[in-house]
Amino acid sequence: MKPFLSFCFVLMFISFNAQKIYSKAYGNPKDAPLIFIHGGPSGNATLFEGTTAQKLADKGFYVIVYDRRGEGRSKDENASMTFKESFNDLNQIYAAYGIKKANILAHSFGGIIGTLFTRQFPEKVSSLTLAGALFTQQETYDHILKQAKEKFRNDASKLNEIHEIEKLSKNSAAYRKRSYETASEMSFFSMPSPTPESKQLRKEYEDSEFYTTNFRNAESPLKFYKNEPQNNLDNTSVLKEIKKRGIPIFAVYGKDDGIFSTKQLNDMKNIAGKNHFKLIDNCSHYLFVDQQDEFLQFISLNLK
Repeated sequence: MKPFLSFCFVLMFISFNAQKIYSKAYGNPKDAPLIFIHGGPSGNATLFEGTTAQKLADKGFYVIVYDRRGEGRSKDENASMTFKESFNDLNQIYAAYGIKKANILAHSFGGIIGTLFTRQFPEKVSSLTLAGALFTQQETYDHILKQAKEKFRNDASKLNEIHEIEKLSKNSAAYRKRSYETASEMSFFSMPSPTPESKQLRKEYEDSEFYTTNFRNAESPLKFYKNEPQNNLDNTSVLKEIKKRGIPIFAVYGKDDGIFSTKQLNDMKNIAGKNHFKLIDNCSHYLFVDQQDEFLQFISLNLK
């Protein structure tokens, strides 16, 4: 019993005393470490943790999830929301769990953080997996607004809203927010044909403690765009640099994730390599819920 109690104490210490950063580990510490980086700004890891973390651990990974400072369960009113802060917190996760090198699994905006972290600390990354991850942000916004113009071509009011968005500063929180609101209105983040399995996963999540702690900090994007000079990035060259350094890049995307154009997906396929890339049918942005079995299979086959 003593080792178990000791392990629980470590988890509580990390969660409550290490600069307010929530984190939790799943699986055997002797297995290959995998750190999940959630989306945002204003996101958290609750959906991944509540549906997928343990199942990925069952595949033979030591899975670590955490919420970035100032987001989700890592509440901190003094958080700056900068990349530097994100890197410091991620390095803290490495230190807290005694990890020297890990596989990075990055979702959505977490892909930007994971990519930049890998470039800055290549010695700490065994592989970088981008799951529905952003990499050419302006192309994503352009694609969303282009599709909106087509969908609402006969709606003068909606077209006027789109033109208003296009007039905003491309490096502003308002531009990002309204672009993604438009994407949501077009159901770009929704699975086209929910399966019984995906419906059950969603239900179990919504009935769990994770759903009740699904905190969203609306101030996070505002702080990020105020304090972080690097925004609206194109990380194509960064990813190519990472690959040249010999760090494997894997990429898995939903075929029906509406925020990415066909060109972007083909570009990512070329960057990662044909054998390191997977496009999942009937799958949108939250691919680890939409098509969990295929997602887990992709991770397990490539990272073990």
